[in-house]
Amino acid sequence: MKRLFILLVAVLSMSTVALADDGSGKVQVGIGLLYENGMDMTVGYEYETRYHNAWEFFGNAYLKWEDCLSCGHICPDSFWKSYNTWGVGAAYKPCVVRGRNNYGNLRLGGSLGSDRHDILGGIHIGYEHSYSLRKGWQLFWQVKSDVMIEGKDLLRTGIVIGIKIPTR
Repeated sequence: MKRLFILLVAVLSMSTVALADDGSGKVQVGIGLLYENGMDMTVGYEYETRYHNAWEFFGNAYLKWEDCLSCGHICPDSFWKSYNTWGVGAAYKPCVVRGRNNYGNLRLGGSLGSDRHDILGGIHIGYEHSYSLRKGWQLFWQVKSDVMIEGKDLLRTGIVIGIKIPTR
């Protein structure tokens, strides 16, 4: 799973830079914690349109850990091998808040992916707030809620923090 995760990050990073056409796109990487005992990493390409509205195309990896049955706490096997999913999807992000060096977007989207056994789908709803830094870089946080169809957990909710890197 670790090798697949690293390969997914590398492929998405290289392919998103190749998709840039006019300099208004950003590669974004976010890592967060989700309820209950979940960790999330999202790598994506955001194409910003007028007035900070945006389209996001992303790849997502999710890991859910549990206490080990034999030792009673979280060990490497119960952390890495408990429940893992991946998915690819798209989200539309209309801007709802504008400030001097920051703005906030709703995040509405869907994804399709898999765990180790079944295909699963996702509906993604959330809020993302971005802060502008120098040379086009941005820092962002998201409050996200994911409804997973055919997954082990139906609802995932939590916070993600990340950066957006301009492609030009």
